[in-house]
Amino acid sequence: MSAPVVLIAEQLSPATIAALGPDFEVVHVDGTDRDALRSALGSADAVLVRSATQIDAEALGWAPKLKVVARAGVGLDNVDIKSATQAGVMVVNAPTSNIISAAELTVAHILGLARHLPRAHASLSAGEWKRSSFTGIELFEKTVGIIGLGRIGALIADRLRGFGVELIAYDPYITAARAQQLGVQLVSLDELVGRADFLTIHMPRTPETLGMIGAEQLRAMKPTAFVINVARGGLIDEDALAEALASGEIAGAALDVFVQEPPADTRLTGLPNVNVTPHLGASTDEAQEKAGVSVAKSVRLALAGDLVPDAVNVAGGAIDEYVRPGLPLTEKLGQVFAGLADGAIASVDIEVHGELAEHNVQALRLAGLKGLFSKVVSEPVSYVNAPLLAEQRNIDVRFTVDSLSESYRNVITIRGALTDGTPISVSGTLTGPKQVEKIVEINGYEVELPIPEHLIVFSYVDRPGIVATYGGVLGEAGVNIAGLQIARDEKRGTALSVLSVDAPVEETLIGALRGAIGAEHMHTIDIDAL
Repeated sequence: MSAPVVLIAEQLSPATIAALGPDFEVVHVDGTDRDALRSALGSADAVLVRSATQIDAEALGWAPKLKVVARAGVGLDNVDIKSATQAGVMVVNAPTSNIISAAELTVAHILGLARHLPRAHASLSAGEWKRSSFTGIELFEKTVGIIGLGRIGALIADRLRGFGVELIAYDPYITAARAQQLGVQLVSLDELVGRADFLTIHMPRTPETLGMIGAEQLRAMKPTAFVINVARGGLIDEDALAEALASGEIAGAALDVFVQEPPADTRLTGLPNVNVTPHLGASTDEAQEKAGVSVAKSVRLALAGDLVPDAVNVAGGAIDEYVRPGLPLTEKLGQVFAGLADGAIASVDIEVHGELAEHNVQALRLAGLKGLFSKVVSEPVSYVNAPLLAEQRNIDVRFTVDSLSESYRNVITIRGALTDGTPISVSGTLTGPKQVEKIVEINGYEVELPIPEHLIVFSYVDRPGIVATYGGVLGEAGVNIAGLQIARDEKRGTALSVLSVDAPVEETLIGALRGAIGAEHMHTIDIDAL
């Protein structure tokens, strides 16, 4: 079997290649050359990019084998996440790779503004000696307002505390207790704008945050105040900022990011009281290496079929070792559930019972859906697009977890209903030191058998001679029964037989078997090896 192909579409560090390990065929291509990219994507299982390569809907269409797109950095503007999700392709990035670099650059910009460092350097480089022109201010006892107290905002707070500043922050998603741990006072946005000597913004760019610092906020600031943006272009209204700086409403600004990059309008970047850098937030050797190594590890996980903590288009995250054996079990239960369905599925409940409730088991929901839809649709199904497939088919999906399990340490159940109201259910567990995968319930009947590759499940009116009848039919056809379980609701009531057989059973034989025993329901289920 050939090794999976990992396509490196841009220059990445040697440490990135080393982190991939020896299990892949690594292919290099210039991702900005669309013709070369198209040719290379045809055989790629994974592609690693930075910011120059466009992985759009067209590029995804060139990649029938693609399982994961990895962006060695934070932003994902060059990856069409919606199209990737629809194609079942996982998208990963390195969200924490640059947080130290971005925090340090913010502190550098604050210090540069306080002491006029760029202008003083330019003056001296030009042969001037104008000490009195560059008198600055100390950070000590100044108020720094941080908008967005996430990972980067928290690092900035930690680094600035040593300067003896007063730290205030606005973040509607942070609790007062968390802010107190960071030594920061939570305030409203209006209060922060009015009190800050230095305002630094660290929010994602969304419709709600776009232009959140505009003309109104800038007018409310002190005339001696400075604003800093190393997060995303557009969080500060550039036109309003240019007006505020030119009119003296605020003292200065430092910008690393812009609405358009590179910025075409120099009205803002050319002002003497603006310090600018060309989007250097992640531009350190350490950040670039951390980003590459991080996504290389994510690619390894993705190609191994695991969930990835840094996947942006799939819920889940890191999988507890206690939970991990339940993934293939739940996926196989999903396949059995689909095999039991005689019509369109209206609802699905994925239930986790027992000691597993003490762990994060969200991944089991995805595994169940992945197994179910692998038997329902023709396109490739992954952890990524399985929830989308349920949504597109208006299937109501619920997920519940509880600690109660009467017969086994853990039981996973997938139950649901067809559009005609017919109920379906299958339950499974892992038993013994070897964690043997077993089915322990089908449609309300208690059974216990290892999950085989090929199953025949049927119900009928309980009466003598039925086992001999279907055993004879299968024997004459050369089908070997490897295992057998029979369950019934009452004597001479309805019985359920579950047979594991050595090979797939032809539909004509199933018809003969159904007629011979008068089966009410009969299903053949072939379970894919995982």
